[in-house]
This record gives sequence, structure tokens and C-alpha cells, in this order.
Amino acid sequence: MGVQGTTVCRPADPFRLLLVEDDRELVELLSDALRDEGYAVDVATDGHRGLHLGLTRPYDVVVIDRGLPVLDGLDLLVRLRSKSVRVRALVLTALGTVHDRVDGLDAGADDYLVKPFDLDELSARLRALCRRARELADVLRIGAGHLDLAQREVVLADGDRVPLTPREFALLRVLATDPGAVHTRASLRREVFHDAPAPSIVDTYVHYLRSKLGRSVVHTVQGLGYRLGVL
Repeated sequence: MGVQGTTVCRPADPFRLLLVEDDRELVELLSDALRDEGYAVDVATDGHRGLHLGLTRPYDVVVIDRGLPVLDGLDLLVRLRSKSVRVRALVLTALGTVHDRVDGLDAGADDYLVKPFDLDELSARLRALCRRARELADVLRIGAGHLDLAQREVVLADGDRVPLTPREFALLRVLATDPGAVHTRASLRREVFHDAPAPSIVDTYVHYLRSKLGRSVVHTVQGLGYRLGVL
């Protein structure tokens, strides 16, 4: 694996990180180390699962190995970019020639680190990527208004602000992160409400959002689920 270093530096506001790596030993080491630093870490051990998570959940940064089962890491990255997923991406791989690096950057990677690597260097690169992600993603557009991620409020076109509860904010953020996608009730219940036992919880919180922001903020797609509307 070739990992060195043990420095812990906790982000003040924990970042969301997706680790796509099939080396189980390295996955355990990295996920433990990054969680110790304060990251919220999801793990995928093949490219198909990594693609699913990358398309359905919001992350600040994704770490991708190249030689993955089912779907190659660069193919995974190309597919994310083709779906307008703007997450910051670091390729972590044993393939380290100049040609390999160029291929990785051309596929949409923001950074490229070769194994064996130093854990402190990886941590520093991830912090830099996360800072850049947050600087460029302080807001998510919703028609003429936007979702203020820092303040967790909706800003209307006239500048008025509408505060949201944590669950209202989480639901609207998932919808706004991929505005063209249709989200099923099951996926929203899993992602936002952590499989809460009440099957109607998604509908209830959609009603709350519409009560605060107008019926057009969330569109119902009959027989499928919900997608983002406009303010």
C-alpha cells in the first residue's frame, strides 16, 4: 500500500468524501484515518457502486483508484463529468507515468497522486480540494433564487431569506444538487431520512417545503417520485 504519516487535522466543518477503492486493507486504513480527521466517508469497492453513489449523493471530494472491478476508475470519472457532477476528484493509483497522469487529468480529475503515497500529503491535497469545492459551491440555484449552503437558508429572487429545518434543508439540497434527476421516495427516504420507518415522511417534508416556498419548488413526477422545481 505504501502509506506513511499519521498527522490528524480536523476540518472545522466536516467534509463529505467518497472513497472508491478495491484494496480492502487500504480501504480500512484510509477510511479510518479520514474519519479520524473529521471527514464523513462513504466507501465503494467497485466502479459501478462508486458511480451510483457519485450520482445520487452530494460529496465535496471523491478519491478514485484506476484499476477497479466492474468499471475502470477513469471511465467512472468520465461518466460523472458527463452527468455534470462537479465534485472535486483525486485519482489515487499505482499508474504514475506522465501519460497516465495526463489521461487522469483529461478524464476530469482535479488532482493525481501515485501509490505509494504519504498520508499527510494525501490529507493536505484533500483539504485543498475541499476548500476549493466549498468556495465554488456556496449556493445551489433554484430558478431565480438559490439555496445558501453556508447559512442553510433559501434566498428568494427579491433577497428575502427563508430559514429551513435541518431535514427540510437536507431534502432540498439533495434535489438541488442534481436538479434534472427524478428521485424516488425510497431513495430520498434512504438518503435524507436514513430509512425512517414512516413511509410517508418524504411526502410530509415535501409538503413543508411547498408551504414555505410555494408549490412549484418541488415537482411531483407521477409514479416515479420528485424532482427540483423553481422558486
